[in-house]
Amino acid sequence: MTSDSAEITAHHDLPRLTRWAGYVALCVGMFMAILDIQVVVTSLKTIEEALGIGADRMSWVQTSYLIAEVIAIPIIGLLMRVFAMRKLFVGALGLFTLASIGCALSTGFWDLMAWRVIQGFAGGVLIPLVFSAIFLLFPRGIEQTFATTTGGFLAVLAPTLGPVTGGWLTEHFSWHWLFLINVIPGIIALLVGQFSLPTGRLQTLLLARLDWLSLVAFGCSLGFLIIGLKEAPAQGWLSLVVLGLFGASALSMFVAIRRPQPAIMFHLLQDRALAFGCALSFILGFLLFAGVYILPVFLAFVRGHGPLAIGLITIIMGMTQILAAPVSVQLDRYFDARLLTALGFIIFGIGLAMNANLTVASDYNEVFWPQLVRGSAVALCILPPIRMALALQPMAVVSDASGLFNVVRNIGGAIGIAVMDTVMFTRGPTHADTVMTLLSDDPPAAAAILGITVDSLPSPDDAMSLMGIMDLIQNASLTMAINDCFWVLAGVAALTLPLLWALGPVESARAVKGKSRG
Repeated sequence: MTSDSAEITAHHDLPRLTRWAGYVALCVGMFMAILDIQVVVTSLKTIEEALGIGADRMSWVQTSYLIAEVIAIPIIGLLMRVFAMRKLFVGALGLFTLASIGCALSTGFWDLMAWRVIQGFAGGVLIPLVFSAIFLLFPRGIEQTFATTTGGFLAVLAPTLGPVTGGWLTEHFSWHWLFLINVIPGIIALLVGQFSLPTGRLQTLLLARLDWLSLVAFGCSLGFLIIGLKEAPAQGWLSLVVLGLFGASALSMFVAIRRPQPAIMFHLLQDRALAFGCALSFILGFLLFAGVYILPVFLAFVRGHGPLAIGLITIIMGMTQILAAPVSVQLDRYFDARLLTALGFIIFGIGLAMNANLTVASDYNEVFWPQLVRGSAVALCILPPIRMALALQPMAVVSDASGLFNVVRNIGGAIGIAVMDTVMFTRGPTHADTVMTLLSDDPPAAAAILGITVDSLPSPDDAMSLMGIMDLIQNASLTMAINDCFWVLAGVAALTLPLLWALGPVESARAVKGKSRG
C-alpha cells in the first residue's frame, strides 16, 4: 500500500497566474516531445546521407524514440509520486533538452540512436504529465475545460506541424536544427516550471517497489521483435539469427508478463472493453505511423523532393484531421462507439487503398485526396475507442488503463514502421526482377512502369545500356513495393471490422446522449 504522504495531491489553491504559467511550461514540453516524433520524417533521407546510416536503418531514427516512450509512459504515475510535479518536469525537460543537443552533435548511427532513446524516454514523461496536471492544477469548471481543450489541441497540432517544420529547418539551415530548435524553448519552459509548478518531498523509497526487471524485459521484447522484423529480409525468415531474435522477444515478453507485480499492469486486459480498445489502439498506431513513414520515403527517394516540399505535401492529412475533429467529437456523443469506430477505420482504409496505385510520376495531385480521406477519419479512430476502453474503468485504475491504451498505440507504431521496412526491402528486389523480365517479354508494359516511352528502352541484351536505366528500375520497383505497403495497411485496417463484431455490445460503447435520456 502507498502511504498518504506518497499520494499525488491536487494544487487548486495556487494563484491562478502561477497555475497557468506552470501549465504553459508543461504544454511547451509536451509540444516539443510530440513534435520530435514526426519532425524527422521528412528529413530521414538527409540524415541518412549525412551520417552514412544506410537506407535500411534510417527508420530507427523514429522507431528508437517510440520504443523509449513506451518504456516511460507506464511508470509516469510512480514517477509523479517519487519526484512530485516540479522535480519530475524539470528533470525530464532538462534531460530532453540535453538529449536534443546530443542528437544534433551526433556523428554516426549509434550515438544518434543513444541520444534518441534518451530523448524518447524523457518525452514519454513529458507527454502524459500535461494531462495529469489538468486535474491536479485546475478545479472542475471552466478553467479545467479550457486547459483540457488547449492540451488536446496542442497534442494534435504538434504532429501536424512536425513534418513541415522539419522540412523547413533542414532546407533552410541543416538537419541539426531538427533537434537544436528544442534548446531555447526547453530552457525557458524549464525555468518557468521551476518557479511556478508545485513541488513535494522526494519519495525515493518508492522506486524500490517498481519491478525494474519486468520493465527492462518488456523493452527488450520490443527491441528483439523489431530487429528481427528488420533483419528478416536480408537474413531470411527461417534463419537462425531471425528465429533467435523472435524467440528472445517471446521469452522476454513472457518474463515481463509473468512477474508477480509487473511494471505494466497487463492484468487490466482481463476487462473485455479495455482489451479490445487496446487492440484497436495498436492497429491505429500501426496504420498512422507506418503511413506517415512510407509516403515521405516515396516522395524523397522516387520523386526526389526536398524535406520542405515533402512537409508541405504531407501536411494535408494533419490539417484535415484538425478540421474534422470537432465533427467527430459531436458524433461521439450521439452514436454507438462501435459503429463510429467501424466507420472511421473503413474510411481510413479506403484512404490507404487510394494510395496503393502510385506510379513513378505520382506527386501532389495523386496523394492529395487519399490524405484528405485519411485525415477526415483519424478522430473517429481515436475518440470512440477511448470511450469504449476507459469510460467505465474504476477511478483507482483509470490512469494505469489509460497508460496501457497509449503504450500499445506506440508499440503498434514501432512495429508498423518495422513491417513497412520489411515489405519494402523484401518486395523491392522481386519487383525489380519483374521489370527486367518485362523488358524482354512486354516492352510497352515495362515502359509504362518506368515512366518512359518504348523507344527509350534499351535492348535487353545490351548490358551497358541497361545500366543507364538502373536508377529508373530501382525507383519503379520501390514504388511498386510502397504500393504493396499501402495494400498491407488497408488490409490491417479491415481487421478492425471482425474485431468490433467479436467485441459485441458493451455498456461503455453506448451513445452518451442515449445514456442521459435513459
